Amino acid sequence: MAPATAAQPLEFLLNGSPVHVDTASPNMTLLEFLRARGLTGAKEGCAEGECGACAVVLVADEGGRTAFRAVNSCLMFLPMAAQQEIYTVESLASHGALADAQRAMAAAGGSQCGYCTPGFVMSLFAEHYRPGRTGPCDTLALAGNLCRCTGYRPIRDAALALGAPPDDRFRRRLGQASPAIGAVEIDGFARPSTVEACADILARDPSAALVSGATDLGVDSNLHGRRWPTLVSVEGISELRDFSETTTGVTIGAGLPLTDIGRAWREAPPVLAEWLTLFASPLIRNRATLGGNLATASPIGDAAPLLLALDASLRLAGSGGRRTVPLAAFFTGYRKTVLERGELIAAIEIPRPLPALVRFYKIAKRRLDDISTVAAAMAIDQDTAGRVRRARFAFGGVAATPLRLVEAEQAVEGQPWNEAAVERVQDVIQRTLTPMSDHRGTKEFRLEVSKSLVEKFWWERPR
Repeated sequence: MAPATAAQPLEFLLNGSPVHVDTASPNMTLLEFLRARGLTGAKEGCAEGECGACAVVLVADEGGRTAFRAVNSCLMFLPMAAQQEIYTVESLASHGALADAQRAMAAAGGSQCGYCTPGFVMSLFAEHYRPGRTGPCDTLALAGNLCRCTGYRPIRDAALALGAPPDDRFRRRLGQASPAIGAVEIDGFARPSTVEACADILARDPSAALVSGATDLGVDSNLHGRRWPTLVSVEGISELRDFSETTTGVTIGAGLPLTDIGRAWREAPPVLAEWLTLFASPLIRNRATLGGNLATASPIGDAAPLLLALDASLRLAGSGGRRTVPLAAFFTGYRKTVLERGELIAAIEIPRPLPALVRFYKIAKRRLDDISTVAAAMAIDQDTAGRVRRARFAFGGVAATPLRLVEAEQAVEGQPWNEAAVERVQDVIQRTLTPMSDHRGTKEFRLEVSKSLVEKFWWERPR
């Protein structure tokens, strides 16, 4: 498909057929568009990416291989579908014969009212055809789908019953290249192909909203009714999807989806896998990016605490040039950052060597797929005598911004890492943190949890 311009319609492939949209609001969601066309298998449940009832599949590149990637259609604005290839549950059956994922769900009794079932099927379909999969389907691939009546045992049984995918049209599709997602410009939506072009649009149009995976902006639109006259997508900027790992550091493109970070960082410490698993659902991770999570400057964002503990810096780019800012200096207030007009996050840089001991903790109402009440990351390096050479204590959900407790770090550096050191850190927490009370937890609860996590970190030290 040719790149769209202001004079051309929005174009993409839907269930194998070309779609042309002459006019559409840039704030319309893909889900709204699908249902208006009679493709009602995808449904709106939560409108914020928690239930998965709206799941569809994109054809995407995963490290040089083509893959089916399940995403929330309620969190994709319709123009973001430009040049994409999308499949809905209606496309799976062929000449009356169900696809394996559908047949397994029916045979296991994995559907009762059926409202959530198409979303489960699409997540399971993507996992069934996952390139390189050996053994049973991973049931965690369904972690972004909720069922309110059937119960998860038969759904789990359906997933585990699937073997290798058949040699069908979908498997053959994986043997071909994924769509090239390039520059697009239509009314109310722009997808530039370079950082410079993106910065120029943002500098010229102060009303423009930058969007990456739309997993945050989409919620703002769906639940709070926010609308933007112009959306500027970074999805077509290949530079923002780069990843590199050297002896001196790791550089992660700000627009690289979280799923791809876990795949690309081959020598990552174990904490990365733990952190990603707790970082929303697979459906969200398939679209969400580190740049978007940090730029929202939410005090409960899951990216900041771990990156603060790893001494990360941000590479910023704008119409005035490029600069690098330590993440510890990036947040200036509640939902505020040092980003200037026309500036965006280009990459996250993590220096090496990484800390010898680093942990990430997330306290939430649910273990998976939930918003943090408190998030914390802690890192320690010790000398041969057991004294602390470097310490990092980073928290989210306990102040107006994510923060590093520099005073606590200074209180233990040069000292043995023991129970007395833990108490000194806890004292700093008690004196300096200013959490608020809300429906997730009181300020007293957040303080006590923060202190207990430091003790947990100490107990988890190598012995």
